[in-house]
Amino acid sequence: MHPTPSRRRLATALVAATLGVGAAACSTAASSATGSSSSSDGPIQVVAAENFWGSVAAQLGGSHVKVTSIIDNPNADPHDYEPTAADGRTVATARYAVVNGIGYDAWADKLLSANPAADRTELNVGDLVGIKSGGNPHRWYSPDDVHQVIDRITADYKKIDPDHASYFDARKKTFEDTTLATYNGLISSIKKTYAGTPIGASESIVSPLADGLGLKTLTPGTFLDAISEGTDPTAEDKATIDEQIADRKIKVYVYNSQNSTPDVQAQVKEAEARGIPVATVTETLTPAGASFQEWQVRQLRDIEQALAEATGK
Repeated sequence: MHPTPSRRRLATALVAATLGVGAAACSTAASSATGSSSSSDGPIQVVAAENFWGSVAAQLGGSHVKVTSIIDNPNADPHDYEPTAADGRTVATARYAVVNGIGYDAWADKLLSANPAADRTELNVGDLVGIKSGGNPHRWYSPDDVHQVIDRITADYKKIDPDHASYFDARKKTFEDTTLATYNGLISSIKKTYAGTPIGASESIVSPLADGLGLKTLTPGTFLDAISEGTDPTAEDKATIDEQIADRKIKVYVYNSQNSTPDVQAQVKEAEARGIPVATVTETLTPAGASFQEWQVRQLRDIEQALAEATGK
């Protein structure tokens, strides 16, 4: 599911070709509000590069925003997505844009640059949470980062549409205290019960979540990065993982079912053969139409069940 660098360069080039627009200066800094909107302007037009951030943005904005997520198909790969002319029009008319950044969706940066708007506010999640290019881009799996994004989106909505500031504050409180209650509770209980439990993982998408849950990932980081970046892992790394599974040094194996390479498939099969519980995560919202919290809660429960089976706790 993850392309080679050359494929990513091709996708970038296709943006300009598809839109037929030259690049223009347009910053994707953490966020920059320019101007405000009154209630008579209607809902804030919001574009999100990926539906996991789009789901959060929609729930925080309620009836005062209209959110379009460009990546909204579980089968689409955010890394090498090829934007369409319709995507360009959506970006051009948006008052607010949310991109993940950190090299994960470089095509979205190109879309913003090719469709400048003086009154558009932009949120780059990587910039917001302080993760630079080359760092782990999967910030929606970091509970702490998710809450930072919630805070910033709400603050930006209030700047864009100050007439409804109290409405956005109320939406944020409900989202954090009620809507995400099960999500927050699972993270807390898993960390309390299973902190320090050694796990294996298929790629770096698991790392922010493992950190948030207090789990100890034994899989070599070079293997996690190789699978995430679509490159071949080393024989040494594969041998290390084989040993960890054979000797049951890991209690649970967690893998991205949307990026199941032959190496990963072999590890899943071996883990199951050794009686090591296997849990899955996915890159984007699944099933189609699921909310951020529905998706995350289902995965957290799957991981919690695997940990309970493995440890007897």
